[in-house]
Amino acid sequence: MQKMTDTFLSARWENLIMANYEINPNVLTPYLPHGVELDFYNNKTYVSLVGFMFKQTNLFNIPIPFLGTFEEINLRFYVKRIEGDSVKRGVVFINETVPYKAVAWVANRLYKERYIAIPTKNLIAIADSAKSIRYEWKINNEWNHIAVNATNESEEMLPGSIEEFIFEHYCGFTKINNQISQEYKVNHPRWAVNKVIDYSIHCDFKSMYGNDFNFLKNQQPGSVIIAEGSLVTVKWKRTVF
Repeated sequence: MQKMTDTFLSARWENLIMANYEINPNVLTPYLPHGVELDFYNNKTYVSLVGFMFKQTNLFNIPIPFLGTFEEINLRFYVKRIEGDSVKRGVVFINETVPYKAVAWVANRLYKERYIAIPTKNLIAIADSAKSIRYEWKINNEWNHIAVNATNESEEMLPGSIEEFIFEHYCGFTKINNQISQEYKVNHPRWAVNKVIDYSIHCDFKSMYGNDFNFLKNQQPGSVIIAEGSLVTVKWKRTVF
C-alpha cells in the first residue's frame, strides 16, 4: 500500500500584504494557546492584518478544481514555543477569511482553526517597475480592504528587520482549549519583499475579529510590508501538547 503523503496542503501564496499593529500583550493573553508564549520584536508585541492570494491549491497532492484560487484575509499574532534549547517561532490566528464555504469547512474540520466564508475580491496590477495590490472582503454589506502600491523590484529582507520578524515564523499553533494546543509546520523559502510606496486600509475590526480588536480601527499600523511569496506546504502531522 502506498504511504499517504505527509503534506496536507500545497499552494502558492502570492503578494502577501501585512499591516502590523503594536498591541498591548494583555489583549492577546486570552487567545494564547497553552504551552506557548508571546514573541516580541524590540520589546513590542504585534498583531497583523494580512491579505494574500492562494493559488494552485492541492490537498494531499490532489488539485482542487474551481476552488484552488482565492483571496485570504486573516488577523494573526506571533508566539514561540520553547523546548529545551529549541525555540519554535510561529503564529496564532484570531480569524481567517476565505470566499468559499467548502474551503472554510475543510479548514475548520481538519485544522481546528477559525475560518469564515464571506465575499472577497482582488485587484492586482503588476508592471515592470511597480505593482498595485488590493484585497477586499464584504461584511455587514460593506466592502473592507487592504491595499498597497509598491515597487516591483525584489529586495532581500534585512537581518533583524521587522520584515524578517513578521515573515520568519514557520509554525502554526492552535488553541484547542485551555489545556490542549496543536502545532503544525509551514514550509517555504525565505521571501523577497518589495518597497511599499503607500497603502490604504479600511477594516471593520469589531465585526471581523471582536470587540477586543475594535480599537485598531483608530490606530495606524506601525508598518505595512509586502512579500512576493512562493510555493508553500503545510504538513499533515499535528503535534498535540
